[in-house]
Amino acid sequence: MTETWSPEGEGVMRLPSGRLVRGRGLRRPLPVGPEPDFAVHLLGGPPPGVAWDSEWLRWPDFRLPADRVTARAVLTEAWNRALGERVEVACGGGRGRTGTALACLAVLDGVPAEEAVAYVRRNYHPKAVETPWQRRYVVRFAKG
Repeated sequence: MTETWSPEGEGVMRLPSGRLVRGRGLRRPLPVGPEPDFAVHLLGGPPPGVAWDSEWLRWPDFRLPADRVTARAVLTEAWNRALGERVEVACGGGRGRTGTALACLAVLDGVPAEEAVAYVRRNYHPKAVETPWQRRYVVRFAKG
């Protein structure tokens, strides 16, 4: 088992279960410190290559995932792996798509869907989850 993120690390959010996940914008430099063990890249086109395990969810900017079944599977894998690994969720800017995915992880962790966006805004970034349809996606994600 790998050492997980430092709770004080840049972009690190603690879920109610204690799992730590890091959100970030890929247009910014990689934060100082350990590399992820697993990353979920939320982009409209192929992500840059990385030296760690990663999954690409085709998710255009300001939109929703192109394949919601795959999105659920990948986000569930990320949530499971965050129990003992350094998991990173990243899009271009690190707010809209990343915040939406983090809110979905919060739902998987037991946060009520109606409270998940507020949870992420409080614990990750105040402008996370940028569009009304991203907020609706989080509520629908909870329903399976």
